[in-house]
Amino acid sequence: MGRSLKRIALVVTVGTLLSKVGGLVRQLVIAAAFGVGAAYDAYNYAYVLPGFLLILLGGINGPFHSAMVSVLSRRPRQESAHVLAALNTMVSAALLLLTALLVLAANPLITLVGPGLSPELHRIAVVQLQVMAPMALLAGLIGLGFGSLNAADEFWIPAVSPIMSSLALVVGVGVLWWQVGTNIGSMQFALRGGIVLALATLVGALLQWLIQLPALIRQGLTKMKLVWDWHHPGVREVWQVMGPATLSSGMLQINVFTDLFFASGILGAAAGLGYANLLVQTPLGLISNALLVPLLPTFARLTAQEDRPALVTRIRQGLMLSTASMVPLGAMFVALGTPIVALVYERGAFDAQAASLVSGLLMAYGVGMPAYLARDLLVRVFYALGDGTTPFRLSTAGIGLNVVFDWLLVGGPTPWGPQLPFNFGATGLVLATVAINLLTCAALLVGLHSRLGGLPLQRWAFDGVKVLWAGLAAGFAAWALATLMQWPQDLLGLLIEVCLSVITGLAVFALISISLGVAEVRELARELRYRVIPR
Repeated sequence: MGRSLKRIALVVTVGTLLSKVGGLVRQLVIAAAFGVGAAYDAYNYAYVLPGFLLILLGGINGPFHSAMVSVLSRRPRQESAHVLAALNTMVSAALLLLTALLVLAANPLITLVGPGLSPELHRIAVVQLQVMAPMALLAGLIGLGFGSLNAADEFWIPAVSPIMSSLALVVGVGVLWWQVGTNIGSMQFALRGGIVLALATLVGALLQWLIQLPALIRQGLTKMKLVWDWHHPGVREVWQVMGPATLSSGMLQINVFTDLFFASGILGAAAGLGYANLLVQTPLGLISNALLVPLLPTFARLTAQEDRPALVTRIRQGLMLSTASMVPLGAMFVALGTPIVALVYERGAFDAQAASLVSGLLMAYGVGMPAYLARDLLVRVFYALGDGTTPFRLSTAGIGLNVVFDWLLVGGPTPWGPQLPFNFGATGLVLATVAINLLTCAALLVGLHSRLGGLPLQRWAFDGVKVLWAGLAAGFAAWALATLMQWPQDLLGLLIEVCLSVITGLAVFALISISLGVAEVRELARELRYRVIPR
């Protein structure tokens, strides 16, 4: 990567790392306080829609963010301010209506998302959804603002802002713990605990929006007035990308609804999926932001016909970097799922049974790690080319397949009982998502192959197989060290076990990949060595 891309990647990496550490601390606090109890289990259903909107509309690399970066990167600052003001006005009007709908229709929406919930969990989730409904409006404003900042080469604030949400939740749970003590996770205080979780989440989203305002003012991107300008070329161009991209990302999130629909009949599954997903998203979000945020403007500036060879080079670079980072990470999750979960979560209300559930889910997520980031990278190439329709169509097809895979892998549930002789439980829901991501990646690559007049897919696949082989060896080395050695079973022993096993696995991965001639791994190793031992 060029020097400017490395600089941007470093800024994004540090900011995202701080945010992910904050998210991990938040989850540890929630796990210790509530475990997989009623307040947090209900929260996972209530958060589905507000969280979906926050990720969909307000997330870095989400459709609002990607569309703003793709369009405003090529426009002067004053024009960008006008485009942002117009979009803020239009989006706010629509999202205010959506906020009112979430409040009024909270009861049937929770029934739709979690039909198997007990009456008490259902009641708590309805109240939580009503409290978090204004996140719909905040999500749109966050995504538009952060996309505008990235287009103006302002990367620190968007990367670090999620830490505000974590801080709000930690403070909220801490105040409740101070009030009720160790009874915080009991059914007696389930409703109060659920309301605190929801209110703290809303405050966190508000802080995420407020923290970007000084940067927007400094960059000259604010207009304190309503702007109704549907016909401006920049506004139209943003909508052309943002509309299909939002629908496409929304279709992906519908798969989350599907998973929760089937999970509602499995005790503790929703909470378990939440805990496992946090462990996955912490490193995945860090690497994703470090890779995609600097590459997206680059893709957008290489869409001219004469720049296609450079674009293909960047696509290959992005895919290999994502594979070289996700394969060893997934191998560590598969090999060390049990000790990782025990180290991070197993304390307080989070007992051995909860740890067993989350460990299985983490291992299943690990199998699909390479496909998660590769899919997101390929989708961003289509957005840069002004094509949001192709990802949307593939996402739509994925919904139907996800329903089928979910149903099959949890035993074929029907009103008359399970119809299949096997049932993978909550783990089956994760494996269904993995299958969808793999199929989507393949379809996106075929689409780009046709769109760009041919890609060297055979050579890319050969390099990918080298990385996969190195990942298998790394996972086996980490598993062998963790299994064959006698480790102390206290917290320090678990920490030493996980750290030494991960270091061994990553060292094996690097050595095998470099010996097989994987250029990106060699470059990453050289860069790391330079950072650790500068000349």
